[in-house]
Amino acid sequence: MNLLDGGGVFGVWSDTASAVKLQILDPEDTSKTLHEINLEQSDGGIWTAGDDRLQRGIKYVLRAEGPEGPRHAFNPERNLLDPYARGLVRESPKDYHCVAIDTSFDWEGVEKPQTALGESIIYEAHVRGLSRVNPAIPEDIRGSYAALGHPATIDHLTALGITAVELLPIQAFISEPRLVNLGLINYWGYNTINFFTPHMRYASEAKRAQGPEAMLLELKSAIRELHRAGIEVILDVVYNHTAEGGHKGLTYSYRGLDNSSYYRQDDQGNYQDTTGCGNSLNFGQPMVQRLMLDSLRYWVEELKIDGFRFDLAATLARDESNHFNPRHEVLTAMQEDPVITSAKLIVEPWDVGMGGWQTGNFPPGFPEWNDRFRDSVRKFWLQDVASYRSSGNHHNGVQEMASRISGSQDVVSEGSPLGTINFITAHDGFTLWDLVSFNVKQNSANGEGNRDGGNNNLSFNHGHEGETSTSSVNFARRKAARNLIGTLLLSAGVPMITAGDERLKTQSGNNNAYCQDNVITWQNWDPDGHRISFQKTVSHLIALRKQLPALRPRSFTKLDEPTPEHDQMLWFSGRGDEMSIEDWHNPERRTIQRLTYHLTSDGSKQGVLLVVNGTEAIKNVSLPKPAGAKGFELLWDSALELPPERELVLTPGAKLRMVETSIQLFRVL
Repeated sequence: MNLLDGGGVFGVWSDTASAVKLQILDPEDTSKTLHEINLEQSDGGIWTAGDDRLQRGIKYVLRAEGPEGPRHAFNPERNLLDPYARGLVRESPKDYHCVAIDTSFDWEGVEKPQTALGESIIYEAHVRGLSRVNPAIPEDIRGSYAALGHPATIDHLTALGITAVELLPIQAFISEPRLVNLGLINYWGYNTINFFTPHMRYASEAKRAQGPEAMLLELKSAIRELHRAGIEVILDVVYNHTAEGGHKGLTYSYRGLDNSSYYRQDDQGNYQDTTGCGNSLNFGQPMVQRLMLDSLRYWVEELKIDGFRFDLAATLARDESNHFNPRHEVLTAMQEDPVITSAKLIVEPWDVGMGGWQTGNFPPGFPEWNDRFRDSVRKFWLQDVASYRSSGNHHNGVQEMASRISGSQDVVSEGSPLGTINFITAHDGFTLWDLVSFNVKQNSANGEGNRDGGNNNLSFNHGHEGETSTSSVNFARRKAARNLIGTLLLSAGVPMITAGDERLKTQSGNNNAYCQDNVITWQNWDPDGHRISFQKTVSHLIALRKQLPALRPRSFTKLDEPTPEHDQMLWFSGRGDEMSIEDWHNPERRTIQRLTYHLTSDGSKQGVLLVVNGTEAIKNVSLPKPAGAKGFELLWDSALELPPERELVLTPGAKLRMVETSIQLFRVL
């Protein structure tokens, strides 16, 4: 709805409706209609009206009439939401209405940080869970947009060195009836009801009482303050399906406006579901594409959002035949749109349909969540160690690990390491601490008899399932966690950390906490000494990554001398010589050294050496003897609970004593 002086203009799309009406509701009793405006159909299935009663603050809904049949779901008595509504109000779980709002805001001259992708440290967080029990934030705004922009939240992020917070869905969503019947809610938010409005529950209570305009201003204020601190805001967005579910689901908007056009169906009206959520939006339909593109532009222009992470993005690129197409029109349109391409466009490169696993197949410009990185690193530090303890064999050497820490060129072969978003954990799955503490999931609280959630977690409990007071087990777990987070932050590619992992948060083994709005998922703001030490380690590693460009190459490295276009990466065995074919292919050769050189702007070389011992045995490693190197200065040792305080310099070729399963990082002098 475009608000003008003395009225407004409204439009909505329905290709198959025979009549569409806009009903202005009584502001005191929204069950009553004050005015009914008949919309007129114009070219392309757009239904429009201009009317002086379309003014700021009106409450309204839509109603649509149309043909009957298995692909249609018209009901002229059903209230429907405007797909482009900027404001929503929830009267009850099944009753919502739209509000026409003014979206103006004073950004106070604060500009977007515009952090280069290659310099990004992404922090995946839940708006509510991040601050819900933070005692440094006033109780009445904890868990809200206001708390997201509160100095206590920002101070924590800046102390860590985070450059971008990636928020789990904040576009308006609802809980599935099944969860409501169980007394649970959809906590993560992957169940969108409208693509233009912020989720109401994340506004503070006072702003909710004031209405949609106040809620939007609260969110914009949080984004402005994060930007003021140099922190970008990336949204996890769910355009692949909607909250209307399968054919037995509730109708809120799209189904009632044009079921046959918005959703993929066969001739009998059966939904083609590639999302596992009951429906899939039809991205073979140009107007569905336009809905998403318009929504993206709105969030970038109106709310200054810096990027998006597209949930189940393979569904967005399925053509009229429901096949994944890396040259799909919607991907091309995003790349050609100057507003949308000003944002980071991160994809989850899979869905649950046929041919759904598409990691490495999205075009350049769409950095991908790299599940291969996650799995390879977990196998190396956890599953292989567990396997050796039980069978005496590791099964995996260093070859796959080397591919991951050098940028996964075998996965994202086009482009650069900036095409891979590396992660060890995410909202979906074990937390970092649970990954080193549980062999099996513990999801009984979800009400599905522990059947939900993944079973192949590549985790290792280090000899005891769950929490334990045994100091040796806990020490081994903390070291394993340092190895995992260290590998993430010292690898080529763009790292993403899950909120809470910097303090070794536990979900008590729940690896699918999508319906848990409680201490299971809330951030821990009362950490013990070991967790504070781990946070200092994470902050130290992030600082090293920022200080040393050799840790974040912008293009795939080569073996020859570094140039302004590429860094140099060399590989050495535990003997200090170049890796042999046998070293690369022997699953029991699990010690490797990665030497990376970056050419600085003044023409000098910056070098860093990463040494990895992937065995549960002490190793005496011979450091390499690269030409021109005078020594190696220790920057980090994963065997230490805290970053090293004393200076340690070793000469080229010196023997390095490494404790079992550990990493050391050196600066080349």
